[in-house]
Amino acid sequence: MSNSNSFDVIVVGGGLVGKSTALLLAQARLKVALLARPAAAPADAWDARIYSLSASSQTLLERMRVWQALDAARVNPVYDMEVFGDARGALHFSAYQAAVPQLAWIAESSNVERALDAALRFAPQIHVFDARGAALAVSAERAALQLDDGATLHAALVVGADGAHSWVREQAGIAVQRRDYRQVGVVANFRAERAHRDTAYQWFRDGEIIALLPLPQQHVSLVWSAFADHADELLALPPAALAAEVTRVSGDAGLGELTCVSASAQGFPLALSEADRLISPRIALVGDAAHTVHPLAGQGMNLGLRDVTVLGEVLAAREGFRDCGDFTVLRRYERARREDIRRMALTCDGLQRLFALPGPVMQRLRNTGLDWVNATPFLKKFLVGRALG
Repeated sequence: MSNSNSFDVIVVGGGLVGKSTALLLAQARLKVALLARPAAAPADAWDARIYSLSASSQTLLERMRVWQALDAARVNPVYDMEVFGDARGALHFSAYQAAVPQLAWIAESSNVERALDAALRFAPQIHVFDARGAALAVSAERAALQLDDGATLHAALVVGADGAHSWVREQAGIAVQRRDYRQVGVVANFRAERAHRDTAYQWFRDGEIIALLPLPQQHVSLVWSAFADHADELLALPPAALAAEVTRVSGDAGLGELTCVSASAQGFPLALSEADRLISPRIALVGDAAHTVHPLAGQGMNLGLRDVTVLGEVLAAREGFRDCGDFTVLRRYERARREDIRRMALTCDGLQRLFALPGPVMQRLRNTGLDWVNATPFLKKFLVGRALG
């Protein structure tokens, strides 16, 4: 085989997790092939796809010199978070009280993606292929990935970073356990009449979860986890009517009247999923290919970027006689990630189930629980520490 189609690692998936994987492994002097279609530009001036980035994600992006390249005018810190139950229960998290610089950073997907793309252009060890995988064959020594344009790439390791419906996972024969929440995440951006004070807000209402996350220039981003029928209604609303409805349900935040700055709301189905295995011979899964969680804690992207960090650490620390796809090395990655993934999946799923339970008794119990947590400083500090990664 020629050097032009031989790599240490092939990364399949051109999203934030895939591009981060390629950059981190290239920093370890590995020759990387990245299968990535060009990213579509957002339809609106403000990208409705936003991420809440934790301290661990910030550290990874800084290490790859991506954080420094973000448009800082479009990134907003979260210093406080107000959580409202479905009765009178409430919970307040404060960066000051937890003795951390901020609880999270809110950034548009397109902002992060542009910075990643710029870093990729200055990474000569990364070769980007605008193609899709057509077939994947694995032997004891190498993996061979045939592209839909007829070319074949060879590598010691193939990383599946290709999302919840991962082609790599399917090719590896890795089963996935999935539970459909029968909810849709409805997202859109608004300008608030009053300042958001760098505060994130969340409401639990009748089994649905509404979040408003702070963006620069007095903007806020909506993530409404709504039941499918209700989501269809929200997605069908014209911008002014949607803004009026979000203004109504978010009155506790004191943001005043909201004005929609998105041409229309967008929706994506919500599900809990976890792959039975994170690895297979010559294959590793990261990000949504390995797991998806409910967005109520805003931790899906952070969980995926922690996969990337650990995979990079494991590959960098491998013995000299082992290649990147050595099964012993990949087992170290899987063992290192299992606890974090299970803990986050159980936490998000448990909260979603708890607030979906009907009846006044359950409502009283969960709202009392919110008040109890709010009155327990060490527990709040522990929860903040977990979220920061």
